[in-house]
Amino acid sequence: MKQPDQDIFSTLNPAYSGNPVFARHETFHPRFGWLKKGFDAATQDPEVFLREDAPVRLGVGKNMVNAIRYWCNAFKVLPDNASSDNGDRLLKDDGWDPFSEDPATLWLLHWNLLKPPCLATAWHFTFNVFRAVEFSQDELFNALCDYRDSVAPRIAESSLKKDVTCILRMYVEQGTPKTGVTEDSLDCPFTELGIIRTAGDSRHYTFRVGQARNLPAEIVVSACLEYASWVGRGSRTIAISRLLYDIGSPGMAFKLSQSAICDAIELVARHSDSIQLSESAGLIQFSFTNDPEKLALDILDKYYKGRRYARVKR
Repeated sequence: MKQPDQDIFSTLNPAYSGNPVFARHETFHPRFGWLKKGFDAATQDPEVFLREDAPVRLGVGKNMVNAIRYWCNAFKVLPDNASSDNGDRLLKDDGWDPFSEDPATLWLLHWNLLKPPCLATAWHFTFNVFRAVEFSQDELFNALCDYRDSVAPRIAESSLKKDVTCILRMYVEQGTPKTGVTEDSLDCPFTELGIIRTAGDSRHYTFRVGQARNLPAEIVVSACLEYASWVGRGSRTIAISRLLYDIGSPGMAFKLSQSAICDAIELVARHSDSIQLSESAGLIQFSFTNDPEKLALDILDKYYKGRRYARVKR
């Protein structure tokens, strides 16, 4: 399959960005309320994370202050983030979903975490480069070590271990049928995605590949449009195979099947004349008639406004 050209590849892959980022989370996975807490505090005072009284203002320990700052940057939600105004759209009190009550928001944040510029290199590797579907913690760690050797050989293995542990705590529901769900799972919203699960025993894991029950079609299509805007160089079509398998694509980030992407596009196309699926000589393509980034925002805005209207009606 055709790969993105070198310029595009360097944009999407931290291995070529010159600035891989490992283990900046102070061993803390993102907790419920942290992004809203950090966004609100930084909106009031852009230097809040550097203040001596930051732990008092945020109501957490010093290490957690650093972790909140890191995650807010990694998810691209701080008010001064140059890459987007995701924070304003999502987390302002009158934003799309300020308290992340809709699972769609967790998927959108997961996408924001992985998209360039990615400040979580181990996460980029795990979802985009590491191609195993079933794996152990040691297998993921060893593969990440090999990747580290090519992008940042001076990074200590202890940092990689922290990242792998954090990834699994972030996405995998902790505990067993005997012990029940642990505090770690209850405290991390991203376990709700179910994108990584235990496989047979607590030492093996598997990506859930296919169609996610709680992943709205609008999130998939907006991500496809955003990805197309990065790699398409002005083209108004992109092959479904690229949306599935290219590094940095929605298919890799969300672990989707071809049918899941096509179904999502067809579902959203019922309410939009600007997007469609087409097939020519056996090649299925995603087509759009307007600027893909603007279309992506319009689709998300309509989705969240519809959800808000439905809640008010109830």
